[in-house]
Amino acid sequence: MYPIWEVPYLSSALVIGLIASFHVLPSHLAVGALWVTVYIEKLAYSKNRPDYLDFVKRFTLLLLIFSFIFGSLSGIGIWYSATVSSPRGISGLIHNYVWGWATEWVFFLIEIATIYAYYYTFGKVDPKTHIRIGYLYAIAAWISMIIITGILAFMLTPGKWLETGDFFDGFFNPTYFPQLFARTFLMFGIAGIYGLVIASTLKEETKLDLTRIISKTAFVGMILGGLFVIWYAFKLPQTAKELYTGLPYLSKLGKIALVCYLILSLYFLLTGFVVPKLNNFTLSFIFILVAFLGILCAEGIREGLRRPYIINYFMYGHQVIARDLPAKNIKAEIELIQQEGLLPRLGYLPESLRKITPENRLEVGRIIAFHNCANCHSFTPKGVRPLPVLLGKLSPQSPEDIDAFLSALSTFPYMPPFAGNDEERKVAAEYLFTLIKK
Repeated sequence: MYPIWEVPYLSSALVIGLIASFHVLPSHLAVGALWVTVYIEKLAYSKNRPDYLDFVKRFTLLLLIFSFIFGSLSGIGIWYSATVSSPRGISGLIHNYVWGWATEWVFFLIEIATIYAYYYTFGKVDPKTHIRIGYLYAIAAWISMIIITGILAFMLTPGKWLETGDFFDGFFNPTYFPQLFARTFLMFGIAGIYGLVIASTLKEETKLDLTRIISKTAFVGMILGGLFVIWYAFKLPQTAKELYTGLPYLSKLGKIALVCYLILSLYFLLTGFVVPKLNNFTLSFIFILVAFLGILCAEGIREGLRRPYIINYFMYGHQVIARDLPAKNIKAEIELIQQEGLLPRLGYLPESLRKITPENRLEVGRIIAFHNCANCHSFTPKGVRPLPVLLGKLSPQSPEDIDAFLSALSTFPYMPPFAGNDEERKVAAEYLFTLIKK
């Protein structure tokens, strides 16, 4: 076990979620943009509309800056925060999908090379060659999504991998194709929002023409994407469906995400088919924020449905292996830790904290509590699922009351069982009781 990353007022998992939700905006723009852009470029040549090319150049520059600077930085942020928040979880993904990551990075390098080539060869190569460069980028970006989706979907629905440990059994899991097609079509909606922002800066005639084209494409993408989201919901395991209905915050996130989806779809319907003049810079920019709110809620639901696991049914949120995986010679750890204790596995601790003594009980209790709870809870009175407030609602009269609650964690379907022996659980309860007293 590795040291625990404490994030005041937040949880370490929420930091990953916030960065990842933002990352969806530039990453899905990167996948969807060039399909629309190249189509408009072809229209510019076939209809002799050089004014369309001004949009293509501006949109490509936005893609270059937003997706390949802010998108790359947020991608690095995901890797960093995931590594320090859940080192055993990210290690499990890397060991199982190292060749998947490597393949994805190859196509990401192709994206980087071709987007620069596409932007800087405007007017310097013939139109046919330039369009081919655009399609090369678009295909590479979509293949990148094909690979990443397999790994993301695996974390919620590992499928037969739990028995075989096979790369492809985990990759082509029960929710892979619904999620891939949902993301593929919804990316046209995300790209459409940015496209409308750029179109709103052009002269009136060009703005109206391109608003219709972009909005129609985005509207079709939103409708098809929504249908595949429904398919995705049907493919979820029963435990995930029960969590969604049983945890009020997940159903609230679902309602907010649905409202954002309907607002965006209605906007595309109006600007594409009814009132293209409705599109303006301020309104389109506001809808980028609406899209982000919807994505934040949707990603929150996807992450929440895995509780209490990092990798569903295999690794708990506190990074303890939940079950045997004979195919990879991996043994379940939770029962062993409950017998032998968690402290022997914390090799980073100084010698003075490796055994519980009367002098270090609270400090060791703090460490044990953080290992068990910090991934999902804050230890401050205010914040994300704050432990002092939640435990205070139990009205405990002594540390023994907290200890009794910790020993019964496995009765809650969204909580992992306590990782530690009886003595470690007692000192963790003593520390948590001091938080309530404060």
